[in-house]
Amino acid sequence: MAQPEPIEITPASSIPAHFQFWEDAAGDASIDQVVTLPAERWTLVPNGSATFGLTESAYWLRFEVRNQTQLNLNLIAELGYSQLDDVVFYVYAGGAQVKELKTGDGRPFYPRDVDHPSMLLRASLAPEELKTFYVRVATAGSMIVPLRIWREQTFFETAAYELKLHFFYYGCILVIVLINLAVYLSLREKLYLYYALAIFGYLLFFASIKGFSFQHLYPQLPELHAKALLVSIPGLALFSLLFCREFLNTRVHSPRLDKVLLGMMVFEMLFLFSAPLLDYHTGIQAASFSALLFFSLLLVAGPVVWMEGIRAGAFFTLAWTPLTIGVLATSGRALGFFPENFFTEYGMQIGSGLEALILTVALADRLYREREDKIIAQAASLREAQSRNAAQNLLTDALAHDPVTGLPNRNRFEWMVDQQLRQAPHRRYMVGVARITRLDEINRTLGLTRSEWIMKRVAAQMVELAVGLPIVQAIRDHQGREERVYHLSSDCFCLLIDVDKAGNDFSALNSALRQLAEPLWLDHLAIELNPRFGAACYPEHGRSAAEMIRNAHVGMEVTPRGSNEAGIYSQRHDIYSESRLTLMADLREALQQNQTMLYYQPKQDLKTGHIVGVEALIRWHHQERGWVNPVDFIPLAEETGVIIQLTQWVIGQATNDLAHLHKDYPELSVAINISARDLESTGLHSTLELALQHNGLQACSVTLEITETAAMLDPVRSLHALNVLAELGYPISIDDFGSGYSSLSYLKQLPAFELKLDRSLIHDICVSESAAVIVSTTIQMACSLGYRVVGEGIEDAETARRLQQEGCDTLQGYWLCKPKPIAELKQWLQVFNASRVTAVK
Repeated sequence: MAQPEPIEITPASSIPAHFQFWEDAAGDASIDQVVTLPAERWTLVPNGSATFGLTESAYWLRFEVRNQTQLNLNLIAELGYSQLDDVVFYVYAGGAQVKELKTGDGRPFYPRDVDHPSMLLRASLAPEELKTFYVRVATAGSMIVPLRIWREQTFFETAAYELKLHFFYYGCILVIVLINLAVYLSLREKLYLYYALAIFGYLLFFASIKGFSFQHLYPQLPELHAKALLVSIPGLALFSLLFCREFLNTRVHSPRLDKVLLGMMVFEMLFLFSAPLLDYHTGIQAASFSALLFFSLLLVAGPVVWMEGIRAGAFFTLAWTPLTIGVLATSGRALGFFPENFFTEYGMQIGSGLEALILTVALADRLYREREDKIIAQAASLREAQSRNAAQNLLTDALAHDPVTGLPNRNRFEWMVDQQLRQAPHRRYMVGVARITRLDEINRTLGLTRSEWIMKRVAAQMVELAVGLPIVQAIRDHQGREERVYHLSSDCFCLLIDVDKAGNDFSALNSALRQLAEPLWLDHLAIELNPRFGAACYPEHGRSAAEMIRNAHVGMEVTPRGSNEAGIYSQRHDIYSESRLTLMADLREALQQNQTMLYYQPKQDLKTGHIVGVEALIRWHHQERGWVNPVDFIPLAEETGVIIQLTQWVIGQATNDLAHLHKDYPELSVAINISARDLESTGLHSTLELALQHNGLQACSVTLEITETAAMLDPVRSLHALNVLAELGYPISIDDFGSGYSSLSYLKQLPAFELKLDRSLIHDICVSESAAVIVSTTIQMACSLGYRVVGEGIEDAETARRLQQEGCDTLQGYWLCKPKPIAELKQWLQVFNASRVTAVK
């Protein structure tokens, strides 16, 4: 395998770095697999720095370093980006691994080779010595990998100089914060408090993003470090917006701009409170785009006020411009739009320093002028307070009502329901939810304006119907407005039913729901809304508003029964139940810990009597639940996507077991079941290829079985994926044939060589003439199309004999052999072959 050109260390002071990288999309490659990757899989980065943006892939870096000097060298390999979550260094010398170092932003800070926020590895090289370095990098944020190779002394000298610059920057920022806090305590003007908090927010942000807070404040809490960074971004934005409103006095000089700033503040508040709940990948994406929007807005705010002739607008524009440029450079670097360089790394820090300096001068100027305009300022402050109160009232009302229909929103509904349950905990209630399922289609067809008009009509109709239903709970708000119907989300409405008041008579309610399901006329068009209704009862289905809303949504997926128009929640139909989700978490852990196992069921050629293959069947013994039936976890694994991880494990284990079987039975093949999710995955081919290479197998020895139902879920994509696999030499088998509803015109396009008759077709062919005719016709049809036919689920000799007479090629089932673990399978094969030899003699 060709190796990259080594990084030659000569007596010259500089060490130019370069590396090769390989993207591990699945993120599960081991160092042993990576070391054996062919040269063409690696991509060269000649300048030693690469930016891959926001990605969920893992990346492997590879580079060699050779000591061309006559001295023993102590070197430091640096990935100069402190936000990489998981970094593992591997050092090889003479083909053997000599060092491994695990570090990263997602691990506790200590221990590290060097007490520094960057990802650092110490290495020593003797004269003329060559070492190879592999680095696995994975992160939930931006994938930025600037590689530098340092002489140890040079690194520490450079790090000390950089630390002085950081100390100077943070010292200046802290002085500005203290000065403004002192002014605030003296004058009690919120402007200076907001400015101090905004500048302090920058200090926390840079301390987090550069890794200093993680290093010095909470080195053993990487989760806290990630959350601190996410929270610092909306925090500094919120106080910057507050400062902007106060400094520019937008309430007086630009009311429209003031409303925009208010809206942005609401967004940043919501982001601030939701940031700790978001995963880091989603949070950093939201933070990056939020920062671009926020800084662009404040860049516009200064000129808008400046055009009104306000002196503060000029200062603000002058201050915010370099900061915005720095933010654009830094955010563009984080998203992969701009390359890694000094300006994109430190642009925001430089811009914030200039912004803090200019605004400090502006505040000093303002302080001087305020002494002359004190009376005017006091009058403005009074008007400002009145405007603020009015805005807060409007904001409070807006936060409690839907902007389109004017109905109270989810927050208001949850408050009302929870209050009602506290006041009358022994009464029985029911939360009903109605969803307009065709709203997205109406939006795309008729446009947003007409769609909103339809939602207003639906809301008005629901309120009108609810007024005529005494069983619907009603309250009044602080303005005396009656609330019966609530707007949960863009397409969902909800109400609370007093079940005790209704008794068992819901006929009036069902009649109202049928009226809601009738078409709505718009411009001589009958618009079908196709509403769906769901309900959840208190206390059977929940003891809080949030829980009942959730279960009512699940109830919408349950088919209504009897005269009911709504689907009632049932735990039996709740595929999202906590226990099933826990089961998937346990399955992931079992796969990681190699606690699952494979059983194998032999397949016998009916013409020769030989065992020609085995089918791999997953088995799982749960530590608490015991043996878990595949019927209970395979469908759920497909729904949640865990099936891809499960299939990867099966491929690896089955090919490994087949390699051992080939030592004694080289003619055997193994059949592996593939789901529709696997066909959609881009990693199936690479998983199979790596497994075959690792175990020295050919593609023809691994049969891929897919059910006819799975193949029909997305016919175009499935056909393409199966054609690609067939061209690579993998035999394709259609499993459970006859158990679903298939298109023969489609199935004959599949590149399959084998049909496996489902046991539901053949279990009664010895007692049912119609069943025998169906099986016989199916076998003849399959043979005429060139398929081999496998009968599965054979449980008695008579069925086996009958299938052989009808021309079936292969069989498997309990009559031949029950599924067995690999060790027992080997013993069975020995006994089976021995008995055949004896029978021949």
